[in-house]
Amino acid sequence: MKDMSKSSAQLRRHKKIPPGQIVLLLILLAVTMITAVPILLVFTSAFSDEQTLARNGFSLLPEVWSLSGFQAVLRYGKQLFTSYGVTIFITVTGTVAGLLIMSMFAYSLTIRDFPLRGLFTLILLVPMLFSGGQLSMYVIYTSVYHMKDSLLLLILPICVQTMYVIILRTYIAGSIPEELMDSARIDGAGEYRTFFQIVFPLMKPALAAVGFMMATMYWNDWQNALLFIDSDRKKPLQLLLINIQKSIEALLSNRNIPPAALAAMQGRVPQYSATMATVVVVIGPIMIAYPFFQKYFIKGLMIGSVKG
Repeated sequence: MKDMSKSSAQLRRHKKIPPGQIVLLLILLAVTMITAVPILLVFTSAFSDEQTLARNGFSLLPEVWSLSGFQAVLRYGKQLFTSYGVTIFITVTGTVAGLLIMSMFAYSLTIRDFPLRGLFTLILLVPMLFSGGQLSMYVIYTSVYHMKDSLLLLILPICVQTMYVIILRTYIAGSIPEELMDSARIDGAGEYRTFFQIVFPLMKPALAAVGFMMATMYWNDWQNALLFIDSDRKKPLQLLLINIQKSIEALLSNRNIPPAALAAMQGRVPQYSATMATVVVVIGPIMIAYPFFQKYFIKGLMIGSVKG
């Protein structure tokens, strides 16, 4: 009985949370709350009345609720849904193509007797250290490849990322036994069959983590669209929303409008609430998708922090 009481007392002692962990937990909770405040401010401002924002500034709790910001964005109607479709197509296509190319690239770097391994490593690392800049990229894609106003220019330039290839390569080298691949080769499987039937299915956690980061990158990209896209039917969501915001700013700063009319428009044109509504429209789908990929995202970051 004494032994049992001693063991239970020891278990209770082991269950106590050390003071250091409590302090760390409180610090992380405070940082989380500080991080969440700007996001909450964006959402509440998007549903706030423009005159109230202009008069009293931003607040965490709207004094007067209004949908004028969303109405200003939704006025574009058909073009908004077209741009949403373009962005979804670019995100899905670019993410799938990027994962396939980068995973094959990463697999080739794990093959020790691959004769082009050094060359592939050089090709991977040089663009990370040196870049020709946007001007040279624009000249190459438009004058040499003649791909102006093409959706491929929204996919190809960011399809392969050095850091993501390193993450995938590290996962293959550290989490998939090399003996498993060797046994497949002994049984007569080629490299393609070994990759697609053995290695690729085992890369799901790393693919999910990298895929989410790739999808976020494609979803938020607007610079390539600003450089290369002219047609409205190929305009992605981010570029459209930037144009909406610029249109509102141009309207409020137009010198041809009489000062009295401009003064009357202040607080009526939803400048600030439309800006926040634009942010909500852009980040909404990513925020909805993030909880489903969170565990893979964290695991992917941990994979990338380990040297292979």
